[in-house]
Parts: sequence; structure tokens; C-alpha cells
Amino acid sequence: MVTDKLKELQVARVKLASLEKSIADELNKELASLPAKYGFGSASEFLDAVGAATGASAPRRGRRPGAAKAAKKAGGKKRRTRAVITEDTRAQVKKLVDSGKTGAEIAATLKISLPSVQNIKKALGLVKKR
Repeated sequence: MVTDKLKELQVARVKLASLEKSIADELNKELASLPAKYGFGSASEFLDAVGAATGASAPRRGRRPGAAKAAKKAGGKKRRTRAVITEDTRAQVKKLVDSGKTGAEIAATLKISLPSVQNIKKALGLVKKR
């Protein structure tokens, strides 16, 4: 009795998986035919046209969609670009530390963040252990 129900359940799962696959295949075919349906030669041309029509640009890799708009709405400021820390930057930090500058002054001078200055100082062994 229970085994019969388990067999029925297994059959139903197989049928469900088959239906899901057929729906996914149909959807992919429909999506693939959209550019030709609207007179475009390729999918990239179609996407460019959709983006132009909606005023949206294609999302870049590694970024959240809408992050730039959210940042502009929040304070009207753009997000800072990530600073590239080079050997020259590390040498300048060491030189400024030796001359007695504070971390905040070094950060402002080199246009990097205070945590970056602290990380460089730590890597160079310029901070005291607690």
C-alpha cells in the first residue's frame, strides 16, 4: 500500500521533471526567435535596441544592477573608484609615516582611504602590537 503510493509519487516526479524541461525548451525557443520576429539580425542588436528604448544600459560584470542609480539617489555622489596600491604608494606611505604624518593626513595626501593606509602600515610592520 505505501509502496504503491511511493511508486505513484516517483512517476509523478518524473512527469513533472519532463513537463518542466519541455516548458523550458519552449521558452528558450520563443526567446531565441524574438530578435528575428522584430526584424533584428542578432540578439545583441535586439538587446541594444531594448536598452535604448527603455533608457537602460546593459549591466556590467561584477556590479549590481541599479547600484549607480541608488548611489545617485542616496546622496547625489558617485561611488569612489577603487585605489590601486602600488609599490610606489607603499614607499610613499612609509616615507610619510617616518616624517610624522598621521594616517588621515597620509590618506588625504595620497588620495587613498584611511583603512588602506592602515593596511599598508600593518603590512610594513609600522604599527605596534597591542
